[in-house]
Amino acid sequence: MGNVTQVFLELGASVICVEPQSACLCHLYKRFKNNKKIIIVKKAIGSHEGYSELLICKRQPAISTLSNKWTVQGRFANDYKWTKTENVPVITLDKLILEYGLPKFCKIDVEGYEESVLKGLSNAIPVISFEFTKEFFYDLKKCIDYLLTIGRMEFNCSINGNYGLLFTTWVSPDALYDNLSAFKNGFLWGDIYARLY
Repeated sequence: MGNVTQVFLELGASVICVEPQSACLCHLYKRFKNNKKIIIVKKAIGSHEGYSELLICKRQPAISTLSNKWTVQGRFANDYKWTKTENVPVITLDKLILEYGLPKFCKIDVEGYEESVLKGLSNAIPVISFEFTKEFFYDLKKCIDYLLTIGRMEFNCSINGNYGLLFTTWVSPDALYDNLSAFKNGFLWGDIYARLY
């Protein structure tokens, strides 16, 4: 809905906002229609260009996804239904970088589709973030392992909606994974931050 985009705009950044869902796009166009520092791209992001089926939760559009697994195994699966689909164009991070340049920071918020998005990136971005949830903890490790194939990176995270960083210093992937594994909260979630060094 553009809340994070608004924060970056207030900090003076220019933003490339990528959104495939028609209802959310309408909201974004109204919210940012007069702002020349934002470009809205009407696409989803994945590992390859083409088209894909977006699974839409009309009751809570923010949890719409390209991930079938998210709708049946994720934390919202028992309380929400994805009753509508849209066939949406898909672009890769590599193609976005080719068109708009290398960003200083990239935030990925794709409800269980993080690994596919990252696999469309072949050269590291200076700082990148993506969401994780406890129920898909193994997917977190796959995302980290992939990032390490494209650059030397160190890590930090924020948890449960608190944007403060968990670690006072940036840590190795093993330290990140071990520390997060120690949390017993089955509903743990947050954002992983990876930066080049």
